[in-house]
Amino acid sequence: MIPSPFHGIFSSSLKAGGDALSDAKKTKSQSQSAHKTEPVQKSDFSDTPNPARTKGQVALDVFEFDNYFILKAPIAGVKLSDLDIEITDNVVTIRGRRVQADQIPENQYYVKECFWGEFERSVTLPFNVDPRRVKATFNKECILKILVPKEEKVKIIRINE
Repeated sequence: MIPSPFHGIFSSSLKAGGDALSDAKKTKSQSQSAHKTEPVQKSDFSDTPNPARTKGQVALDVFEFDNYFILKAPIAGVKLSDLDIEITDNVVTIRGRRVQADQIPENQYYVKECFWGEFERSVTLPFNVDPRRVKATFNKECILKILVPKEEKVKIIRINE
C-alpha cells in the first residue's frame, strides 16, 4: 500500500517567532501561541521578522463545511516530487523541501528573505481521517488544496414488522 500524503489537522508542529519584538509584543505573542518558538533574524530594512530565518514556515488556511474540511497552503518553489502529505488518525501533516537552485555566497546578499530547506506543518482535526477518502491538488499557482471528508455518521434503519 502506498503511504498517504496526508497527516494531522488543527495543531501545528510549525515553529515560528521573533527575537527583536518588544516585551509587550512578546508577551502577547506567547500568550496566543502554545508552540515553541525559535529566534528569527530581522531584515536590516524593516521591523518585521525575516522569513528566510523562520525554520519550516508554511502558511495554512483550514475551512469547515457541512461534510468536509478544506486545507489550503501556498507552497511556491516546491516540486511536486518534494512534497508529501501524511495522514495518521486525525492528524494531517504537510512536509516538503524548497531547494535553492543556485548557490549564492552569503556575503553577496543585499536582502535575504526567502526560506530554503525543509518544512513541515501538522493540523489535528476533531475526527479520525480515512486516508482513502482524502483528495489533494497542487495547481499551477502553487496552491496545495486538501479536501478531507468528515466521518460518515452511523445511519440507523428502522425495521418494519
